[in-house]
Amino acid sequence: MKIVRFLTIANTPMYGVWEGEEGVRVIAGDPFGIWAVSDTRLRLEQVTRVLSPVEPPTIFAIGLNYRSHAEEAKGEVPEQPLIFIKAASSITSPDRPIILPKAAPEKVDYEGELALVIGKTAFEVSEEDALDYVLGYTAANDVSSRDCQFGDQQWARGKSFDSFCPAGPFIQTEKDPDHVRVTTRLNEETMQDSNTEDMVFSCRQLVSYLSHQFTLYPKTLILTGTPEGVGFARDPSVYLKDGDRLEVEVEGVGVLSNNVFAADG
Repeated sequence: MKIVRFLTIANTPMYGVWEGEEGVRVIAGDPFGIWAVSDTRLRLEQVTRVLSPVEPPTIFAIGLNYRSHAEEAKGEVPEQPLIFIKAASSITSPDRPIILPKAAPEKVDYEGELALVIGKTAFEVSEEDALDYVLGYTAANDVSSRDCQFGDQQWARGKSFDSFCPAGPFIQTEKDPDHVRVTTRLNEETMQDSNTEDMVFSCRQLVSYLSHQFTLYPKTLILTGTPEGVGFARDPSVYLKDGDRLEVEVEGVGVLSNNVFAADG
């Protein structure tokens, strides 16, 4: 099942089940509480915009969680998850612009990722039960200002500019997130192409580990790491520029697309 958050022609945000060309079946209730799929179906022309799957209270992200990416970044494979936090204000929707910030426009990079959407409050859950607390998974782009990230010697600013966390377009509730393909394309050229099987820590491990450090509230977003192929590690390096188009495709979810704009563009 693909759950979508969207705006109607009345400018009302709603959740529904995406049924492709047949439209959207409206969800009655709250997907993060009590809910059911209703008999009401909206035509695609009644959906004015697909929104980010959630407005998260917190965005957790995991660094160096693909063996191949740890190697290209010349880092050691972590012995435990390397956690950082992106500001909740960095969230943005499919087809909305990624803005190159005025403060650091020169070395902005892409990181296509699978992201988990927490469905109910999780605290100190076991690995065995961890995915019971996940509503589903989606695509995300951990956009990163490398000069800030590396120059500040910590990652908060470089990872958290407005628009630096595109997510969507759907929440996939049925597939196994530890065996899905993740692909990133820049201007139709494939830059990243891997599988979550290369992750150091599985989705179950990440949810369990995080829940032993923090309470994970519903709508929390967990970015599970990026595979090899990021821009800064290439020779020569590839950074985003005004007019670029990024696509992150996660198997079972679909394609998350965003254009890149300069802040004064």
